[in-house]
Amino acid sequence: MATKEILQSLANQLQTVAQQVQTVESQVKEIQGTLEALSTQTDDRPIFRQVGPLLLEVDDRDELRIDLGKSEGTLSAHLKRLKLRESELRDTYEQQVKEFESA
Repeated sequence: MATKEILQSLANQLQTVAQQVQTVESQVKEIQGTLEALSTQTDDRPIFRQVGPLLLEVDDRDELRIDLGKSEGTLSAHLKRLKLRESELRDTYEQQVKEFESA
């Protein structure tokens, strides 16, 4: 594969991973915001959880906190892997650019 094609492929991969990083970061922030809002609600106010197109009242707030915490942990771990992949791709891309410019 020619260097130009390699650069284009790396650029495409880098763009895809960067978009995934943004998406997962947004999801993590959303869960963190939900957990924060949940912590400020009094027990006498109902809490609802969206399940598909429905909003269902939550009976067990602690279970909801645990589920949200697990989701946040899973997404945070995925985000860490994505950022590592993004960094690796960026390094490889920069190295290929230098090789292309020196050729």
